[in-house]
Amino acid sequence: MRLGLDIGGTKIEIIALSDRGEEIYRERLPTPQHDYNEFLKTAVTLVKNAEEKTGQTGTVGMGIPGAISTKTNLVKCANRAYMNGQNMKRDFERLLDRDVRISNDANCLAVSEATDGAGAGQDMVLAIILGTGCGAGLAFKGQAYDGRNQVAGEIGHVSLPWMKKEEREESDICYCGHKGCIETWVSGTGFARDYQRHTGVTLKGEEIIERAEQGEDAALKNLERYENRLARVCAHMINIIDPGVIVFAGGMSNNRRLYENIPSQMKRYVYGNECDTPIVPAKHGDSSGVRGAAWLWPLEK
Repeated sequence: MRLGLDIGGTKIEIIALSDRGEEIYRERLPTPQHDYNEFLKTAVTLVKNAEEKTGQTGTVGMGIPGAISTKTNLVKCANRAYMNGQNMKRDFERLLDRDVRISNDANCLAVSEATDGAGAGQDMVLAIILGTGCGAGLAFKGQAYDGRNQVAGEIGHVSLPWMKKEEREESDICYCGHKGCIETWVSGTGFARDYQRHTGVTLKGEEIIERAEQGEDAALKNLERYENRLARVCAHMINIIDPGVIVFAGGMSNNRRLYENIPSQMKRYVYGNECDTPIVPAKHGDSSGVRGAAWLWPLEK
């Protein structure tokens, strides 16, 4: 049995998978907001509950909203401040008395889709989360590829490629401190901000998409700008790593137009003007990250 933990901003979720990838248990508890020890206690409780209910002991994998420094073994870049600077792997291993594998939550998404999802059979899977923020992860031959500095795939914090003059002028300062980051443009937040910038009206992303479907000109133009920016992002990544497939997840990924309009636009930006890289939605949807955490312990071949 494989246990996967997904550490979200509001909830911690656990899933238990059989060796064939079948879900046999799932539970969620609220994520402690300010206390590291309470966080450890909650996650350990989920593991114990899963093992008690299934009557099995499992391997444990964990997807976190951050990374483990290879220099210090401490958590860095987590969106829960109390996690940063903690030796999370050591702490969980002591509490559970077993090895624990930890990776970035976007990498877990990529692992899930590479194992038995939309990217199954591909050597390199790039998974992009288009939610409140924009994160991405890589799976190579079914395993998380973290990179030397544990930041492989962090496309949200590089500049929007082939930036236009008006985009340079309109670029926002990202929370990371730099201006023009991809996250500020292609996240759901960036999509809504772009609409507000051009109309003066503040709406949620799904409301803008609904207006576009009803034929509102401003919403349609907003969606067209978004698709072109996301096409540039995908082409940029193809020029660097040339993945076998690109998988979208997160709220913005539910818009079917993306899969119709982005592939044709990518070609003009990909070196050589040829590109047949599939752009597909995550097969396992919101469950993909927690499944990928479980699959940090791959099947033995």
